[in-house]
Amino acid sequence: MRALAKTSPAPGLELVERPVPTFGAGEVLLQVEAASICGTDRHIHDWDAWAAENVEPPVILGHEIAGRVVAAGPGVTRVREGDLVGVESHLFDGTCSQCRNGRQHLCRNLRVIGVHRDGGYAEYLVIPEQNAVVSNGLDPAVVALQEPMGNAVHAAFVEPIDGRAVAVTGCGPIGLCAVGIARAAGASVVVATDTEPYRLELASRMGATVTIDAAAPDAIARVTDATGGDGIDVVLEMSGAAAALSQALHFIRRGGSISLLGIYARPVEVDISNLVIEQELTLHGIFGRRIYDTWTRTQDLLRSGGLDVTPVITHRLDLADWQQGFDLLASRHAGKVVLSP
Repeated sequence: MRALAKTSPAPGLELVERPVPTFGAGEVLLQVEAASICGTDRHIHDWDAWAAENVEPPVILGHEIAGRVVAAGPGVTRVREGDLVGVESHLFDGTCSQCRNGRQHLCRNLRVIGVHRDGGYAEYLVIPEQNAVVSNGLDPAVVALQEPMGNAVHAAFVEPIDGRAVAVTGCGPIGLCAVGIARAAGASVVVATDTEPYRLELASRMGATVTIDAAAPDAIARVTDATGGDGIDVVLEMSGAAAALSQALHFIRRGGSISLLGIYARPVEVDISNLVIEQELTLHGIFGRRIYDTWTRTQDLLRSGGLDVTPVITHRLDLADWQQGFDLLASRHAGKVVLSP
């Protein structure tokens, strides 16, 4: 089978031939129908310090996956051959204190499909049955998008957002999903900020009430004006940019909350006393998705008819054209790029 792999501890990837993987008890064999490119994949492609510390080549990449069940091992009872499934990329041990308390996404021994073991940039993939989320009736590209979209769902719903003013800072694919989620959940105003006009246009298509160039000198004033001067109730910080966090801390209302999903390249200095404590703000660190509560909520949103994420999926390519996909991601002139093995 064809597969896209990190074959050596150096920049770049390689399209290779690999045997169809074997499966055992409690596992299912998927024929992959869609696998989208994530920023994590780009880190591995570039072989930066994070990748060098966390990835041991050779490994097939891809953790945002949709596949059709074509075979199942002994003990599989929940999914059936022919089911289209999304893949929960987190592999958890089920025995640590976090897992026992229903926080499997924070498992002490967490491993990730497509990072620590072979992933979905391949024609076939084997996963544990517990990681298969039945998604029949959805577009395979949307099924794959559920994995990163779940991060946005997790970030959006740690605080009530219905009837509230919401700002999304950073309009990459997860931020764009967050814009649509906020609108579907009944936010009164949804402000989207980014420095890239292409992404702001996509945010408008996803339902943003107002889009603002974060690099504009009056960006903070414009966000505040969009709420009639009251400020933002809930900020979903998706960019991982220190400047975006600084702006959020200045346009949020007193007593508001910020969900922090974006990963910062270096430590960020924050005036905790004046901007957090005296404003009585709530900061939520967001990692991954709640398994499986977030998946259920994600599918409810997609099936309700109130949320259409197809504008986020801007490019669909054959696996052989993977380099074009990674170049599109680097250009910031793409939403979600989906590969078809």
